[in-house]
Amino acid sequence: MTANALNAVVTAKIEVAPGLAILRVRPDGWDLPPFRPGQFAVLGLPADASRHPVADPEGDPAPKPSALIRRSYSIASSSVERGYLEFYLTMVRSGSLTPRLFALNVGDRLWLGPKIAGLFTFEQVPAAADIVMIATGTGLAPYMSQLRTALLHRPVRRVAVLHGARHSWDLGYRAELLTMQRLRPHMLYLPVVSRPDEEPVAWAGEVGYVQDLWTRGALERHWGGRPGPGSAHVFLCGNPMMIETMAALLAGEGFREHTPRQPGEVHVERYW
Repeated sequence: MTANALNAVVTAKIEVAPGLAILRVRPDGWDLPPFRPGQFAVLGLPADASRHPVADPEGDPAPKPSALIRRSYSIASSSVERGYLEFYLTMVRSGSLTPRLFALNVGDRLWLGPKIAGLFTFEQVPAAADIVMIATGTGLAPYMSQLRTALLHRPVRRVAVLHGARHSWDLGYRAELLTMQRLRPHMLYLPVVSRPDEEPVAWAGEVGYVQDLWTRGALERHWGGRPGPGSAHVFLCGNPMMIETMAALLAGEGFREHTPRQPGEVHVERYW
């Protein structure tokens, strides 16, 4: 791996909370390809790149120093933004790539894959359907791309964003989402924290897990009715336990998981 192979530059790094960061990456000497909101790109760093100081030591077997470590990450920036891609990342301390990504600073170089892919988009969602976006942690990233791109220009459909995290400070993009909600009456943002007892200032919002918002009927209170498969599409992204629980709840209410061969109302992006 040579420095010339690192074809992109970090232009911004925002620490949301310990172990959570927003990274903006600009291609160096080439243009970003067009993409659809909800898709992902591939980031990479050589194995000899430094790991963040709080990360665990490299596990065995260690990658070859010349190897390029690559992983896919959902894009958080709007598809109309042509200057950079934005990523919302959590550091897996025992991981191979995120400890290296978190060690980067503005101006550092990395590898950005030239192709963007993914099916976690609105392509198969009817124009009039309500959309419910449910996420844990950095599973919010593809929704930010969708919200920043299409939904703010389609006020006719209702959109709900349900985002779960352990603490209020782990709720990335919270200020931006609250602003979107104030400016767009069709949009609902419901953050929920699972450890309210650890908040330095009493948390006045929803508590529990994000799937609890569905079972407690939080959307009914705001929308005046429960979303059903005839009127809404549900997007799930984040923790596998949340996805498994929500998929079962939705199946019990008549929702079907969407696949390329079998259209449905539940769209799933599995991070791990």
